[in-house]
Amino acid sequence: MQTTLAFILKNILLGVGLAMDAFSVSLANGLNEPCMRKRKMCLIAGTFAFFQAFMPMAGWVCVHTIVQYFTAFSKFIPYIAFVLLAYIGGKMLLDAFHGDDDKIKPGVGFAALFVQGIATSIDALSVGFTIAEYNWLSALVASLIIAAVTFVVCTIGLVIGKKFGTSLSGKAQILGGVILILIGIEILVKGIM
Repeated sequence: MQTTLAFILKNILLGVGLAMDAFSVSLANGLNEPCMRKRKMCLIAGTFAFFQAFMPMAGWVCVHTIVQYFTAFSKFIPYIAFVLLAYIGGKMLLDAFHGDDDKIKPGVGFAALFVQGIATSIDALSVGFTIAEYNWLSALVASLIIAAVTFVVCTIGLVIGKKFGTSLSGKAQILGGVILILIGIEILVKGIM
C-alpha cells in the first residue's frame, strides 16, 4: 500500500477538487435551511462524503472488471448530473415562488439529499481511472481521504450557507435553486467540452 506524503497530498487535492460541486450544493442547502441543526449538517456532509468515496471505488472496480461498459456510460455522466441538479434546483425555485409563506419549509429531505449526493459525485466515477494503478487497499485509502476532505469542505459550505441564509431569509431558497441549476449547467458544459 502506498502511504507516502505525496500519495496523501495528491488525494487531499483530488478530494478538494471533487468536493467543489458538493460544497456549492451544501452552501445552497445551508441557505435554504438557516436553522439547520448540527446533526442534520453532519448527515448532509456525511452523505456527500459517502458518495465521494463510493464513486471512485466503483470506478476502480469498473476499470478492473467491466471497463468496456463503463466507457460507454461515461459520456452520459454530465447529462445525468445536469438533469438531477436542474430538477432539484427547479423544484426549489418553484417552491420559493409558489410556496405558502406561512408554511414551515423542512429543508432538504432524504430523497433530495440522496439525489444531490449522486449528482455531485457522479463525475468521481472517472477518478477510478486515475487510481486504476493502485491496489485495492491503496484505492480504498485514497477514497477515504477524498471522503474526509469532502466532509470538511461540505461542513464549511453548510456553515457559510446557514450564516447567509439567516440574513437573506426569504430569498435564500431562490438563491439555492439558482446555485444548483448553475452547478448542473457547469457539469454539463465541462462534460461536453
